Amino acid sequence: MHDIVTIGSATRDNFLKTDYSLIKWPKTSSGKAIALPLGEKIGVKDVYLTIGGNAANASVTFGRQGFKTGCFGKIGNDLSGQELVSRLKKESVNPFFAVSKEKPTAYSVLLLSGDHGERTILGYHGAADTLVLKDIPWNKLKSKWWYLSLGGESDKFLEPLLAFAQKNNIKVAFNPSGHHIQHYRNRVLSALKYLSFLVVNETEAANLVGISFKKENEVFKRLDKLTPGIVAVTSGPKGVTVSDGRKIYKAGIIKEQKQVDRTGAGDAFGSGFTAGLMRSQWSMVNGQWSADAIRYAIRLATANAASVVEHIGATEGILTKKDFEINPRWKKLKIWITTLKK
Repeated sequence: MHDIVTIGSATRDNFLKTDYSLIKWPKTSSGKAIALPLGEKIGVKDVYLTIGGNAANASVTFGRQGFKTGCFGKIGNDLSGQELVSRLKKESVNPFFAVSKEKPTAYSVLLLSGDHGERTILGYHGAADTLVLKDIPWNKLKSKWWYLSLGGESDKFLEPLLAFAQKNNIKVAFNPSGHHIQHYRNRVLSALKYLSFLVVNETEAANLVGISFKKENEVFKRLDKLTPGIVAVTSGPKGVTVSDGRKIYKAGIIKEQKQVDRTGAGDAFGSGFTAGLMRSQWSMVNGQWSADAIRYAIRLATANAASVVEHIGATEGILTKKDFEINPRWKKLKIWITTLKK
């Protein structure tokens, strides 16, 4: 039986690096857009071929941290799918994908602009959006933990997945997408009572409970009432805030040596935190993780995310257990603990 199975998307990713022109574009959150000349051929400085997708990214974290890991999603019957399977096996991950005969493997082209790590993603969901209930190999999903990050149409399977997890005593870590929260908010809210760990960013947390994150304490009070598990809310460069229902833990970031590509930073954090909890299960008392266990999980998650953004691709910088334990750089993160206000 696996220690953990990741369930979600897996993609073939191509990164293209060149000098794109940036223009002002108020319709984007950054206020900028990439400008490409129509009808011209544009030279590319570098090409990086790798894998991606939430489930694949997270599974590499668990594999490198030494856990017996499985990965499930849906791919096409094509070369990209074969490459995904081959790469995951090299990462000590057991891939057992459903295979579509009609749609190719999900595919992304990522345009890297400059040296600040930002990118524009051209994404095709392909086979990932054809997953149906009969594709799910229930017996292979039996494990100690699940890491759920359901994209596209697969979010419709949340309820049957959680029912199976509850029946089989599987602990569930869940990273819902913004799309999932926006369109199926009540489903996500109903799911919280089954979770051991929930990770969202501050915008997603606010949208989930209908409270501005400026009222941070109220957001956590609401989430803590809905889930028995630990809640982590990431805030980009400001770091993370975590609640175990009793205490609030705050940490900043580990400054990256160079921000190369932000792709996969969220997956690296969520899976790193889950790996930290899994490693600390021995220290649980009456179903509660100790403060030391939560600090360890925060440190591993933050280090994993920092390392990922220093490399091109969502998996290239993921830390091994040895990397994390012996590098003094990852031990310098300060974590503040306060009692949750009632």
